[in-house]
Amino acid sequence: MGILSGKKALIVGLASTRSIAYGIAKSFHEQGASLAFTYQNDKLKSRVEKIAAEFDSHLVFPCDVAHDDAITSAMTELQKNWPSFDALVHSVAFAPADQISGDFVDHATREGFGIAHDISVYSLIALTKAALPLMEGTQGSVLTLSYFGAEKAVPNYNVMGVAKASLEATVRYLAASLGPRGLRANAISAGPIKTLAAAGIKDFRKIQNAYADVAPLQRNISAEEVGNAASFLCSSMASGVTGEILHVDAGYHAVSGCNLDPA
Repeated sequence: MGILSGKKALIVGLASTRSIAYGIAKSFHEQGASLAFTYQNDKLKSRVEKIAAEFDSHLVFPCDVAHDDAITSAMTELQKNWPSFDALVHSVAFAPADQISGDFVDHATREGFGIAHDISVYSLIALTKAALPLMEGTQGSVLTLSYFGAEKAVPNYNVMGVAKASLEATVRYLAASLGPRGLRANAISAGPIKTLAAAGIKDFRKIQNAYADVAPLQRNISAEEVGNAASFLCSSMASGVTGEILHVDAGYHAVSGCNLDPA
Protein backbone atom coordinates (compact mmCIF):
# COMPACT_ATOMS: atom_id res chain seq x y z
CA MET A 1 0.00 0.00 0.00
CA GLY A 2 1.44 3.35 -1.06
CA ILE A 3 1.63 6.51 1.02
CA LEU A 4 -1.05 8.15 -1.17
CA SER A 5 -3.43 5.20 -1.19
CA GLY A 6 -7.01 6.47 -1.26
CA LYS A 7 -5.95 10.04 -2.06
CA LYS A 8 -7.13 12.05 -5.05
CA ALA A 9 -4.88 14.63 -6.74
CA LEU A 10 -5.45 17.25 -9.42
CA ILE A 11 -2.32 18.00 -11.44
CA VAL A 12 -2.36 21.31 -13.31
CA GLY A 13 0.25 21.99 -15.95
CA LEU A 14 1.28 18.57 -17.25
CA ALA A 15 2.04 18.96 -20.96
CA SER A 16 4.42 16.15 -21.89
CA THR A 17 6.32 13.14 -20.62
CA ARG A 18 9.37 15.41 -20.47
CA SER A 19 8.13 17.47 -17.56
CA ILE A 20 8.43 17.57 -13.80
CA ALA A 21 4.64 17.23 -13.61
CA TYR A 22 4.97 13.85 -15.34
CA GLY A 23 7.47 12.71 -12.72
CA ILE A 24 5.03 13.79 -10.02
CA ALA A 25 2.11 12.02 -11.69
CA LYS A 26 4.18 8.84 -12.03
CA SER A 27 5.15 8.83 -8.36
CA PHE A 28 1.61 9.68 -7.22
CA HIS A 29 0.25 6.80 -9.29
CA GLU A 30 2.84 4.39 -7.91
CA GLN A 31 1.94 5.50 -4.39
CA GLY A 32 -1.75 4.74 -4.91
CA ALA A 33 -3.30 8.12 -5.73
CA SER A 34 -6.16 8.63 -8.16
CA LEU A 35 -5.32 11.40 -10.62
CA ALA A 36 -7.03 14.12 -12.61
CA PHE A 37 -5.37 16.50 -15.07
CA THR A 38 -5.92 19.74 -16.90
CA TYR A 39 -4.70 20.94 -20.28
CA GLN A 40 -4.21 24.49 -21.48
CA ASN A 41 -5.67 24.32 -25.00
CA ASP A 42 -6.99 21.97 -27.67
CA LYS A 43 -3.49 21.47 -29.07
CA LEU A 44 -2.50 19.70 -25.86
CA LYS A 45 -5.76 17.84 -25.22
CA SER A 46 -4.96 14.52 -26.93
CA ARG A 47 -1.43 14.46 -25.49
CA VAL A 48 -2.64 14.94 -21.92
CA GLU A 49 -5.45 12.42 -22.41
CA LYS A 50 -2.89 9.85 -23.56
CA ILE A 51 -0.72 10.50 -20.50
CA ALA A 52 -3.76 10.36 -18.20
CA ALA A 53 -4.67 6.94 -19.61
CA GLU A 54 -1.17 5.76 -18.74
CA PHE A 55 -2.08 6.48 -15.13
CA ASP A 56 -5.53 4.85 -15.34
CA SER A 57 -7.32 8.20 -15.45
CA HIS A 58 -9.99 9.57 -17.77
CA LEU A 59 -10.37 12.81 -15.84
CA VAL A 60 -8.92 15.47 -18.13
CA PHE A 61 -10.30 19.00 -18.22
CA PRO A 62 -9.52 22.19 -20.14
CA CYS A 63 -8.08 24.95 -17.97
CA ASP A 64 -6.27 28.05 -19.16
CA VAL A 65 -5.06 29.50 -15.85
CA ALA A 66 -4.97 33.00 -17.34
CA HIS A 67 -8.78 33.08 -17.08
CA ASP A 68 -10.75 32.75 -13.84
CA ASP A 69 -13.83 31.40 -15.62
CA ALA A 70 -11.75 28.57 -17.10
CA ILE A 71 -10.46 27.67 -13.64
CA THR A 72 -13.99 27.72 -12.21
CA SER A 73 -15.27 25.58 -15.05
CA ALA A 74 -12.52 22.99 -14.54
CA MET A 75 -13.35 22.69 -10.84
CA THR A 76 -17.06 22.40 -11.62
CA GLU A 77 -16.41 19.54 -14.04
CA LEU A 78 -14.05 17.85 -11.60
CA GLN A 79 -16.65 18.02 -8.84
CA LYS A 80 -19.06 16.02 -11.03
CA ASN A 81 -16.59 13.14 -10.70
CA TRP A 82 -15.01 13.82 -7.32
CA PRO A 83 -17.00 15.48 -4.52
CA SER A 84 -13.65 16.25 -2.91
CA PHE A 85 -9.93 15.82 -3.52
CA ASP A 86 -6.80 15.87 -1.39
CA ALA A 87 -3.96 17.44 -3.36
CA LEU A 88 -3.63 20.30 -5.81
CA VAL A 89 -0.37 20.28 -7.78
CA HIS A 90 0.52 23.54 -9.53
CA SER A 91 3.12 22.96 -12.24
CA VAL A 92 2.64 26.15 -14.21
CA ALA A 93 5.23 28.75 -15.19
CA PHE A 94 5.62 31.05 -18.17
CA ALA A 95 7.48 34.17 -19.21
CA PRO A 96 7.87 35.56 -22.74
CA ALA A 97 11.09 34.37 -24.38
CA ASP A 98 12.62 37.84 -24.40
CA GLN A 99 12.32 37.95 -20.59
CA ILE A 100 14.56 34.93 -19.99
CA SER A 101 17.71 35.79 -21.89
CA GLY A 102 20.43 38.42 -21.84
CA ASP A 103 20.83 41.27 -19.39
CA PHE A 104 18.06 41.57 -16.79
CA VAL A 105 17.63 45.36 -16.90
CA ASP A 106 17.91 45.59 -20.67
CA HIS A 107 15.30 42.93 -21.32
CA ALA A 108 12.74 43.29 -18.51
CA THR A 109 9.50 44.97 -19.58
CA ARG A 110 6.34 45.90 -17.73
CA GLU A 111 4.29 43.61 -19.94
CA GLY A 112 6.66 40.66 -19.58
CA PHE A 113 6.85 41.13 -15.82
CA GLY A 114 3.06 41.14 -15.59
CA ILE A 115 2.63 38.03 -17.73
CA ALA A 116 5.25 36.07 -15.78
CA HIS A 117 3.64 36.90 -12.46
CA ASP A 118 0.06 36.35 -13.62
CA ILE A 119 0.68 32.91 -15.12
CA SER A 120 3.41 31.68 -12.77
CA VAL A 121 2.20 33.09 -9.45
CA TYR A 122 -1.35 34.41 -9.38
CA SER A 123 -2.57 31.21 -11.02
CA LEU A 124 -1.63 29.34 -7.83
CA ILE A 125 -3.81 31.67 -5.77
CA ALA A 126 -6.69 31.48 -8.25
CA LEU A 127 -6.56 27.69 -8.41
CA THR A 128 -6.43 27.39 -4.62
CA LYS A 129 -9.44 29.69 -4.25
CA ALA A 130 -11.44 27.63 -6.71
CA ALA A 131 -10.33 24.33 -5.16
CA LEU A 132 -11.19 25.22 -1.56
CA PRO A 133 -14.82 24.02 -1.62
CA LEU A 134 -13.56 20.62 -2.82
CA MET A 135 -10.68 20.41 -0.35
CA GLU A 136 -12.37 21.52 2.87
CA GLY A 137 -12.10 18.84 5.54
CA THR A 138 -9.64 16.67 3.63
CA GLN A 139 -6.49 17.63 5.57
CA GLY A 140 -5.03 17.97 2.10
CA SER A 141 -2.30 20.05 0.56
CA VAL A 142 -1.34 22.46 -2.19
CA LEU A 143 2.02 21.99 -3.89
CA THR A 144 3.90 24.15 -6.39
CA LEU A 145 7.30 24.09 -8.07
CA SER A 146 10.08 26.63 -7.67
CA TYR A 147 13.76 26.96 -8.58
CA PHE A 148 17.01 28.31 -7.10
CA GLY A 149 16.62 31.40 -9.29
CA ALA A 150 14.13 32.61 -6.67
CA GLU A 151 16.98 32.91 -4.17
CA LYS A 152 20.01 33.88 -6.25
CA ALA A 153 20.47 35.57 -9.61
CA VAL A 154 20.87 32.85 -12.24
CA PRO A 155 22.10 33.82 -15.72
CA ASN A 156 19.24 34.26 -18.21
CA TYR A 157 16.51 33.37 -15.69
CA ASN A 158 15.80 37.05 -15.12
CA VAL A 159 12.10 37.95 -14.72
CA MET A 160 11.20 34.32 -14.10
CA GLY A 161 13.51 34.34 -11.09
CA VAL A 162 11.62 37.31 -9.69
CA ALA A 163 8.34 35.50 -10.33
CA LYS A 164 9.60 32.39 -8.53
CA ALA A 165 10.59 34.53 -5.53
CA SER A 166 7.03 35.85 -5.51
CA LEU A 167 5.74 32.28 -5.80
CA GLU A 168 7.73 31.18 -2.74
CA ALA A 169 6.34 34.13 -0.75
CA THR A 170 2.87 33.16 -1.93
CA VAL A 171 3.40 29.66 -0.52
CA ARG A 172 4.08 31.13 2.91
CA TYR A 173 0.98 33.33 2.80
CA LEU A 174 -1.11 30.42 1.56
CA ALA A 175 0.19 28.30 4.43
CA ALA A 176 -0.94 30.95 6.90
CA SER A 177 -4.33 31.28 5.24
CA LEU A 178 -5.02 27.58 4.72
CA GLY A 179 -3.73 26.36 8.08
CA PRO A 180 -6.92 27.12 10.04
CA ARG A 181 -8.78 25.07 7.42
CA GLY A 182 -6.50 22.10 8.07
CA LEU A 183 -4.82 22.43 4.69
CA ARG A 184 -1.12 22.77 3.90
CA ALA A 185 0.88 24.61 1.22
CA ASN A 186 4.44 23.78 0.18
CA ALA A 187 6.84 24.10 -2.73
CA ILE A 188 9.66 22.05 -4.15
CA SER A 189 12.69 23.96 -5.38
CA ALA A 190 13.97 21.55 -8.00
CA GLY A 191 17.40 21.50 -9.57
CA PRO A 192 17.66 22.04 -13.32
CA ILE A 193 16.00 19.21 -15.25
CA LYS A 194 16.00 18.82 -19.02
CA THR A 195 12.34 19.47 -19.75
CA LEU A 196 10.63 21.02 -22.76
CA ALA A 197 10.19 24.24 -20.80
CA ALA A 198 13.88 24.35 -19.88
CA ALA A 199 14.76 24.24 -23.57
CA GLY A 200 13.72 27.89 -23.78
CA ILE A 201 16.39 29.02 -21.30
CA LYS A 202 19.63 30.09 -22.94
CA ASP A 203 22.73 28.05 -21.96
CA PHE A 204 20.60 25.59 -19.99
CA ARG A 205 23.06 22.76 -20.55
CA LYS A 206 25.85 24.90 -19.11
CA ILE A 207 23.69 25.53 -16.05
CA GLN A 208 23.15 21.78 -15.62
CA ASN A 209 26.87 21.11 -15.94
CA ALA A 210 27.64 23.78 -13.34
CA TYR A 211 25.14 22.24 -10.92
CA ALA A 212 26.58 18.76 -11.31
CA ASP A 213 30.08 20.11 -10.74
CA VAL A 214 29.21 21.95 -7.51
CA ALA A 215 26.40 19.91 -5.94
CA PRO A 216 27.40 17.63 -3.05
CA LEU A 217 25.95 14.60 -4.86
CA GLN A 218 27.96 15.59 -7.95
CA ARG A 219 25.08 15.05 -10.34
CA ASN A 220 21.83 16.48 -11.55
CA ILE A 221 18.45 15.23 -10.39
CA SER A 222 15.56 13.55 -12.17
CA ALA A 223 11.88 14.35 -12.47
CA GLU A 224 11.23 11.07 -10.66
CA GLU A 225 13.19 12.30 -7.63
CA VAL A 226 11.07 15.46 -7.54
CA GLY A 227 7.99 13.26 -7.89
CA ASN A 228 8.97 11.17 -4.88
CA ALA A 229 9.47 14.30 -2.77
CA ALA A 230 6.08 15.54 -3.94
CA SER A 231 4.46 12.28 -2.88
CA PHE A 232 5.90 12.71 0.59
CA LEU A 233 4.75 16.33 0.91
CA CYS A 234 1.23 15.45 -0.20
CA SER A 235 0.96 12.44 2.09
CA SER A 236 -0.05 12.18 5.73
CA MET A 237 3.63 11.53 6.51
CA ALA A 238 4.15 15.28 6.02
CA SER A 239 1.08 16.30 8.02
CA GLY A 240 3.15 18.74 10.09
CA VAL A 241 4.90 20.36 7.13
CA THR A 242 3.55 23.58 5.64
CA GLY A 243 5.00 26.82 4.33
CA GLU A 244 8.10 24.85 3.35
CA ILE A 245 10.35 25.26 0.30
CA LEU A 246 11.93 21.82 -0.02
CA HIS A 247 15.10 21.74 -2.11
CA VAL A 248 15.47 18.71 -4.35
CA ASP A 249 18.67 19.73 -6.09
CA ALA A 250 21.39 17.25 -5.09
CA GLY A 251 22.38 19.70 -2.34
CA TYR A 252 23.40 22.55 -4.64
CA HIS A 253 21.63 25.21 -2.53
CA ALA A 254 23.62 24.22 0.58
CA VAL A 255 27.13 24.97 -0.70
CA SER A 256 29.08 27.85 -2.19
CA GLY A 257 29.63 28.14 -5.91
CA CYS A 258 33.28 27.20 -5.56
CA ASN A 259 34.57 23.74 -6.39
CA LEU A 260 38.35 23.91 -6.13
CA ASP A 261 40.37 21.07 -7.56
CA PRO A 262 42.71 19.39 -5.05
CA ALA A 263 46.17 20.95 -5.01
